[in-house]
Amino acid sequence: MTEPRLPALRTALADVVAIPVTPFAADGSVDEKAQRAVLRRLLDAGVTTLTPNGNTGEFYALTPDERRRAVELTAEEAAGAATIVAGVGHEVPTAVAAALHARDAGAQLVMVHQPVHPYVSQDGWVDYHRAIADAVPGLGVVPYIRNPLLAGRALAELGDHCPNVVGVKYAVPDAARFAAFARDAGLDRFVWVAGLAELYAPSYWSAGATGFTSGLVNVAPAVSLAMRDALREGRYADAMTVWERIRPFEELRAAHQSAHNVTVVKEALASLGLCRREVRPPGRTLPAQQRAEVAALVAGWDA
Repeated sequence: MTEPRLPALRTALADVVAIPVTPFAADGSVDEKAQRAVLRRLLDAGVTTLTPNGNTGEFYALTPDERRRAVELTAEEAAGAATIVAGVGHEVPTAVAAALHARDAGAQLVMVHQPVHPYVSQDGWVDYHRAIADAVPGLGVVPYIRNPLLAGRALAELGDHCPNVVGVKYAVPDAARFAAFARDAGLDRFVWVAGLAELYAPSYWSAGATGFTSGLVNVAPAVSLAMRDALREGRYADAMTVWERIRPFEELRAAHQSAHNVTVVKEALASLGLCRREVRPPGRTLPAQQRAEVAALVAGWDA
């Protein structure tokens, strides 16, 4: 990776990192028209960092062809107006192939999903990410960390081997652990992205994060951008005002170990007439009572 490109990638991560949903048609296929409409709405609102194939995009429920198409379609719709951070994962050959495809499709970074193998060693975690990062030296690489047992020294070691590891999506729900991990790995060495969205953004920001991921941004881009601006400018009281506004919505998403994380976002979009509510198993649509609750929460939110 060339040095002039590095600051631009770091800037892109120090922002609202949007995780677009993947709308489905009545027959269960991906609804590309609705997908483009969701992306266009984000772009028109001023969102400049997009992650196709994130968890809010139902990465693990998509086929390989659908995942590839998601990256292509996002790059087409963005047309250079946004930085693309493509989600990749599964076993090493599949992740590497996806990273190479993302590079060729126009992505600038890849986000490497937390390995789902039941037996993950610290050194093996480094090996896994190193294999992917080494395959795409011209792309920025962002590990997605959900493992509370991972030590900061593992990330520091990865960074020693792979200078294209430029940022970290940290999604362990523990602000104190995040603060310690970031400092053990190198607080100024990486861009730290709060990977648990707006609900955790203020507390993680106070410990060193400069960006946060968002699924809510699909529903109300202006709300997410308002929190970003308040945090950037040190207006923490204003950020917490936004936090209180969205708290019920985000708590619905986080309940029952985030069982309805994607479902609530799609239900909100359905209530606004932007896409269908369907999700793929193991997700499931909300019961009617909760559908009304979601619609009431988002009614009147600025888009």
